[in-house]
Amino acid sequence: MAGYVPGRQPQHRTGDRSGGQARTPAPSRPRSSPARANPAPRITALGGGQGLSASLSALRRLTSDLTAVVTVADDGGSSGRLRAELGVLPPGDLRKALAALCGDDDWGRTWSEVIQQRFTGSGELGGHAVGNLLIVALWEKLGDPVAALDWVGRLLNVQGRVLPMSAVPLDIEATVRGHDPARPGEVTAVRGQASVAVTPGTVQSIRLLPDEPPAVPEAVAAVREADWVVLGPGSWFTSVLPHLLVPELAKALVETRARRLLTLNLAPQPGETEGFTPQRHLEVIADHAPGLAVDAILVDERAVTGGAFGQADLDGLEKAAERMGAALVLGRVARTDGSPRHDPELLAAAYDRIFRTHGRIGPWR
Repeated sequence: MAGYVPGRQPQHRTGDRSGGQARTPAPSRPRSSPARANPAPRITALGGGQGLSASLSALRRLTSDLTAVVTVADDGGSSGRLRAELGVLPPGDLRKALAALCGDDDWGRTWSEVIQQRFTGSGELGGHAVGNLLIVALWEKLGDPVAALDWVGRLLNVQGRVLPMSAVPLDIEATVRGHDPARPGEVTAVRGQASVAVTPGTVQSIRLLPDEPPAVPEAVAAVREADWVVLGPGSWFTSVLPHLLVPELAKALVETRARRLLTLNLAPQPGETEGFTPQRHLEVIADHAPGLAVDAILVDERAVTGGAFGQADLDGLEKAAERMGAALVLGRVARTDGSPRHDPELLAAAYDRIFRTHGRIGPWR
């Protein structure tokens, strides 16, 4: 499905917040009618950073009934500074998701650029993104992270909704072998998203701090009410897996009637998944969420047939997908410039065909 273009059939390898304070009313957001006669698909995308932005840039081409559920464990850069100084959620990944959902018109393109703009210089504002400050200002004014993000979305006229996965800032702690290159066999705990992302060692597992953090109720509802839930692409340990470690969110992912799509990255990520095979990516998901079944796994065929992953063991990859209950879908979703980035048009076409051929819902267009 990946990289589906007219006239070329993709290959299929099948294997079968809570604070207790009053909430500020958010802008009204129309939903599909209960009957949902020939509706647009209701899609919830989980992740963070550039990976989630790529997925949203593709999915917005297919539906306006789109919700992004975003990780809140970033502790680096502008987000880390605001989090440490003000005790707020890290706004950076939320900002990126909002930018990806801005409309494709002068208003949307302008606001997308404005909220991504960073102040220059070495002063206190240096390095801060405009959108981060806007989001934090609304959080402080309204006292409700979800309502504030809805108001930012209304200002930007975004096509969809952006939610944090939890209303409390989280930390990632990873078990890493060889974090100190001088002791390659030593296993240590590495704390903080920024540190985990660049470790020279091998990440074996992660956990969230605090343990069993509360999920944002709207995020749980978005997963339960979706037609499709899309997980990935993105930094595997710091953007994708954290969603599976928030108990209420993980429970919703297992129990939802939605179909589940996992999108594999185009290349191993230096630090987090250096040296990982495609199969290892799937095994890590299964290790952290053994009860999670997936309906389809989308893989760029060039990445696993001589690309960034080398000549992958496709039979082994197919068996790993089968163990998760998923159909393995090979196609082309990468940009043609050789960079490990998804092409929004190709990814949208891949998603579209997967939703049509693997879903329980009929065509929506």
